Amino acid sequence: TTMLFSKILKSGVGTALRFQSNAVAASARAATAVKGSHGGFSFDLTDQQKEFQEVARKFSREEIIPVAQDYDKSAEYPVPLIRRAWELGLMNAHIPEDCGGLGLSIFDACLITEELAYGCTGVQTAIEANSLGQMPVILCGNDAQKKKYLGRLTEEPLMCAYCVTEPGAGSDVAGIKTRAEKKGDEYIVNGQKMWITNGGKANWYFLLTRTNPDPKCPASKAFTGFIVDANTPGIQIGRKEMNMGQKCSDTRGITFEDVRIPKENVLIGEGAGFKIAMGAFDRTRPPVAAGATGLAQRALDEATKYALERKTFGRVIADHQAVSFILAEMTMKVELARMAYQRAAWEVDQGRRNTYYASIAKAFAGDIANQVASDAVQIFGGNGFNSEYPVEKLLRDAKIYQIYEGTAQIQRLIIAREHLGKYQQ
Repeated sequence: TTMLFSKILKSGVGTALRFQSNAVAASARAATAVKGSHGGFSFDLTDQQKEFQEVARKFSREEIIPVAQDYDKSAEYPVPLIRRAWELGLMNAHIPEDCGGLGLSIFDACLITEELAYGCTGVQTAIEANSLGQMPVILCGNDAQKKKYLGRLTEEPLMCAYCVTEPGAGSDVAGIKTRAEKKGDEYIVNGQKMWITNGGKANWYFLLTRTNPDPKCPASKAFTGFIVDANTPGIQIGRKEMNMGQKCSDTRGITFEDVRIPKENVLIGEGAGFKIAMGAFDRTRPPVAAGATGLAQRALDEATKYALERKTFGRVIADHQAVSFILAEMTMKVELARMAYQRAAWEVDQGRRNTYYASIAKAFAGDIANQVASDAVQIFGGNGFNSEYPVEKLLRDAKIYQIYEGTAQIQRLIIAREHLGKYQQ
């Protein structure tokens, strides 16, 4: 297996893809078999998981980190890095094997995501947005939909997007105004979406719209999920939003004006959209938490290296208890965030509902990413406030982890509901 991954790293596109579809997929199946062979928890990674992790780590350290600051300054979409990640099998990890993917578990994908985020969370978000966009199709698409839309992502490095949030409906998904009206064998869509990651780069979207005009209709029946080709007439892509952090990811508003969608692009059926959209989060929130953990680990590493080099009062600052205690707190938070996302991923891979653990992982990892990045800036002192050093970028990049894929407050709402529900039963 080590030799095979070594070849992937050294080979061209064609050879890399052949290894992806054969040897790597076989390794993934073997990893799954090993994981299922024992009960309880194991903190050991399988050899195959270590290989995936190492490929992602090597790519992150050697190819992402050297150019991350340049992409942060230019805000240019990182096409070469995305193409390279696709060649190495580090994108679209969830796509089933019968659609040309690796069919990796959520746990395996999280290991990859943490390593990518260590290098740059802007790059990682662009890559991970594919997982969110395609998850409704993986979970609920029929065979024809999966082969058509998931299959094309494995044939070339194309992107997709999760098109749900609107200017007036973010956390309040039930407040979505975008409408789809059925006319014959088509649906006519009108409305506006906002803050869509990969919005201007996607080949297709998962789109959530209201199909029942009755405002009293419950969310569980009012919305429908569609797959929409991005080049469909009537779709207008807005300007790239210039965000505070993760600047190289692509975030835009999208307007739909009399967009015609064939009925065969409906997922499951009319009225099933809300459950589909929310169900995807149980599988995508653990990787988001893994991304936040990767950023926090990077901040901890940078702060530790600096503390062992910078001297004050004749000693390296790591020898001052005030600094060493900050590092100790940072370390505890990173380790616990990692355990949280791994538990959430492990639960869903076992076939169990993991909403409770996924929200804990997402909320905690998002919070500690911000805390640890802020502590790293503090340890760097004045240098930490300067853009020539890496930690100020980490602090800017961290904030979105408390906002996207469910705010920190929404996660607490879910956790409280799940917790209280146990007692009310």
